[in-house]
Amino acid sequence: MTRSDVPSMTMTPVSRTSPLPLWAQVENDLRRRLTEGEFGDGAFPTDLELTNEYGVSRHTVREAVRRLCADGIVTRERGRGTTVNATEFEQPLGTLYSLFRSVEETGAVQTSRVLDLGIRLDGRAAAALEVEPDTELFHIARLRLADDVPLAVDRAWLPADVARPLLQADWTRTALYDELARIGAPVPTEGLEWLTPIIPAPNDADLLDLKGLAAVFHLERLGRAGGRPIEHRVTLMRGDRFRYVSEWSASSASQFRAVP
Repeated sequence: MTRSDVPSMTMTPVSRTSPLPLWAQVENDLRRRLTEGEFGDGAFPTDLELTNEYGVSRHTVREAVRRLCADGIVTRERGRGTTVNATEFEQPLGTLYSLFRSVEETGAVQTSRVLDLGIRLDGRAAAALEVEPDTELFHIARLRLADDVPLAVDRAWLPADVARPLLQADWTRTALYDELARIGAPVPTEGLEWLTPIIPAPNDADLLDLKGLAAVFHLERLGRAGGRPIEHRVTLMRGDRFRYVSEWSASSASQFRAVP
């Protein structure tokens, strides 16, 4: 959508009598427009267009856009102009969360493409789930997408006696925990996670549409319900689309844990 597509009543002209500098007024209004999704297709007005829209100098516009660039909201490249950066998704540390909801709460549509689904044997997953190596396990591997853009490769293992009915689930647009609740199976209420930045294997990089040596977050989760391990999951999340957030206070304490 361009500025000409927006009714004139929505425009916020700059004020020469405001205590805010002109560049700050332009920056604030551009942030408002970005928040409202006006530039959702990635396009962004040129400096000349913004100069005409706001009735300010090109220097004023460049300062406003420079500050948007500094915050990672837009990117300016020679020959390509200015583009809106893809939405970043935040994941909280130390809490139970759903990737599905983290994506959809931003307004993006999360969908999945199933890469593998079935009852399998896997010694490493069995050890994590504290069952015998020959125990049947439910396995699902998915490519997770946000607005059809690859976001994460997700591989989850659960005891077959818990998750076998999920072989019949429609995984196009749903969450694993929602599906467990739907069939009356236990849903993890506690667990451990290990977060490591890595360079993905070539096949995973291809799935995520990553070029060169782009990094991903390798997230390993062990979920428990009633003390029983019921989920072993490894998720590779694009490092350019995720950031992890942790809240802390002076009254809380933590310590480094040695990695064996």
